[in-house]
Amino acid sequence: MSQYDGHDKKSGFVRGMTLFVTVVAVSLSLFQLYTAGFGALTALRQRSFHLAMILVLVYALYPPLKSVKKDRLNWACVLDFFLIALSFGIGGYIFFGLEDIFLRQGDWTQTDVVVSVIAILLVLEACRRVIGYIMTFIGLIFIAYGYFGPYAPEILAHKGYSLERIVTQLYLTTEGLFGVPIGVAATFVFIFVLFGAFLEKTGGGNFFIDLAYAVAGRYRGGPAKTAVVASGFMGSVSGSAVANVVTTGTFTIPMMKKIGYKPHVAGAIEAAASTGGQLMPPIMGAGAFLMAEFTNTSYLHIIKIAIIPACMYYLTVLTFVHIAACKEGLEGQDPSTLPKIWTTLKNGAHFLFPVAVLIYVLVNNYSPMMAGFVAVVSTLVACMARKASRLSLRGIVEALELGARNAVMVSVACAAAGIIVGIVGLTGMGLKFSSLVVSLSGGVRLFAILLIGLASLVLGMGLPVTASYIVLVILAGPALMDLGIPLLTAHMIVFWYSQDANVTPPVSLASFAGAGIAGANPMQTGFTSWKLAKGLYLIPIVMAYNPLLLDGPLWEVLRTIVSATLGLISSAAFLEGYLFRKTTWWEWMLLGASGVLLFWPGYWQDALGLILFIVVVAVQKTPRLQPA
Repeated sequence: MSQYDGHDKKSGFVRGMTLFVTVVAVSLSLFQLYTAGFGALTALRQRSFHLAMILVLVYALYPPLKSVKKDRLNWACVLDFFLIALSFGIGGYIFFGLEDIFLRQGDWTQTDVVVSVIAILLVLEACRRVIGYIMTFIGLIFIAYGYFGPYAPEILAHKGYSLERIVTQLYLTTEGLFGVPIGVAATFVFIFVLFGAFLEKTGGGNFFIDLAYAVAGRYRGGPAKTAVVASGFMGSVSGSAVANVVTTGTFTIPMMKKIGYKPHVAGAIEAAASTGGQLMPPIMGAGAFLMAEFTNTSYLHIIKIAIIPACMYYLTVLTFVHIAACKEGLEGQDPSTLPKIWTTLKNGAHFLFPVAVLIYVLVNNYSPMMAGFVAVVSTLVACMARKASRLSLRGIVEALELGARNAVMVSVACAAAGIIVGIVGLTGMGLKFSSLVVSLSGGVRLFAILLIGLASLVLGMGLPVTASYIVLVILAGPALMDLGIPLLTAHMIVFWYSQDANVTPPVSLASFAGAGIAGANPMQTGFTSWKLAKGLYLIPIVMAYNPLLLDGPLWEVLRTIVSATLGLISSAAFLEGYLFRKTTWWEWMLLGASGVLLFWPGYWQDALGLILFIVVVAVQKTPRLQPA
């Protein structure tokens, strides 16, 4: 709903602005549909058009200050008209002048520099309005780091770059504003957000929500748990966390919101579950195929050793989901009040058609963009099957507009993240950081693993997951093996940590995609998904010290599985401060100690950790021991 909705519709200014927003939003959605179905443009053209239109929507819909109303012509409207004109300008500068920009690569004109500065300021201001000050401040810090590099601490120092070099790198290349994050937003994230808008307008969203209610509504948080499992299965086929979020999240996120989960929690659950899809056989993302080549191991063996840790990861996410449901008081519903499965299917079975088409297209290795295009078109076809779901021309226009509006927040977040990506690439911060952290471990295995996790996060800001795995395993893999970790285990640890950029701020693309569908704050969603995905950080530590990858005696493997699983549950309860009810301070401390002991190798540690966990469970389940 825009700031113009609800105002006096007789006002010519309000009518004009409403029409302007509709025209821009529908134009953007039609552009995205066309490029998804008939081939995307050159990366810079595709992304510059997308960002320009998103910025125009931001300055048309979001006032410069929350206290300012733009229901009539005032100073804020004049300012935003000027910013809208600049937004069109910075998009058109690249879209129509791309050939000349390519010809003068590195030999930039004064106009190039000025337009680059304007583009960066427009993105930062849009970020301030839509997301808030924190991400804007982070972007400014990274720009300052690029300029003041020689004065940074020695471990992070670089030669420093001129303002001209920084701003042109960020605007006139695909290594900044128009890098991987906005590339993701301008392609399949948008098209699946649009798919969700069409489902909402046709009633398909309500059908899937009712179906989830009918199947799992009687259980506490049941639809959300179903969503986690569904995302795991889908992610194991797609091999892409972001593609999984926008594919399954279109159905699961509205479903979770409907049963009471907060928007940022629903988006985070989907992001954490989708990230696990890249760890779950049989596909596991491109990195798993590379691992098989690097280690000279059959892919079948990679799948065999990966399945237990992947299942443990999903158990952790399900534990967090269950605890969140308990904390929010989301009880299972009376079966008599729930929709009936057969009635629901009878009234909405035609909405299964676009889902079946979507899965077919993805399984047959078409691009996510094409899959999203086909999903939108098949939804339009399916909705014609029943009178109640048919869309008029006005309904189609409203769906196109809704899709563009829903994409604004995630696209702005991705554009701002592009600043971080650009500076990391320009300064070599990722490579510098990843090579130095290993030497800082002092030969201690645990420190080395934790530092590699930190390095992977920094690398993930500027590299896709697969590239991050390649760089990190080349730099850090030998160091892990020098510390006594087997070759395959070292590669698996790095592979797991290379996924963390999907769910860890400030650049967490899966979280941003989930936030876009949920209509939630991207950074808040990112930090929540970071907490939900704690198994991503803890399980590699277990791999380093225990035979979790089936590389030991059977009884040792079984002991590791049991102790690590209980440790993950204990850690989840510790982080949430809740098991069967809110923990007291001493229960909380016992859960923390239990988690540490259950992860630590050794029979005595496992026994003591198990005892502490049982004590907390017994106290929480004994009515007369409940706190007053």
